[in-house]
Amino acid sequence: QVQLSESGGGLVQPGDSLRLSCVASGPTFSSYAVGWFRQAPGKAREFVAAISWDGETTEYQDSVKGRFTVSRDNTKNTAFLQMDSLKLEDTAVYYCAADGRILKLVAGGAPDAWGQGALVTVSS
Repeated sequence: QVQLSESGGGLVQPGDSLRLSCVASGPTFSSYAVGWFRQAPGKAREFVAAISWDGETTEYQDSVKGRFTVSRDNTKNTAFLQMDSLKLEDTAVYYCAADGRILKLVAGGAPDAWGQGALVTVSS
């Protein structure tokens, strides 16, 4: 089973950009859709974005459309979440997840694998 590890979190100011990476172990990464989720303090985990196994299909939560971009490089077993124009309300622990079906990720179903999370703090 694929294992995931996020990196790239940190402390930024409103309006700044940050890129998260999700590196997968195992030879089957290219067969998985990858989703990004976040959990803010005191709130439930929510869907942020997802990308299909071949990168052809992407989905976004309305609040991040136009600001966040999900991508992947299957040759490097890595998915990315580029976050631009960050807002205070984007502060959260961000998780990547992998599943065979992108629609399952979008719907919030239990994925095949979760990463450990990366903290993103947006503060002035």
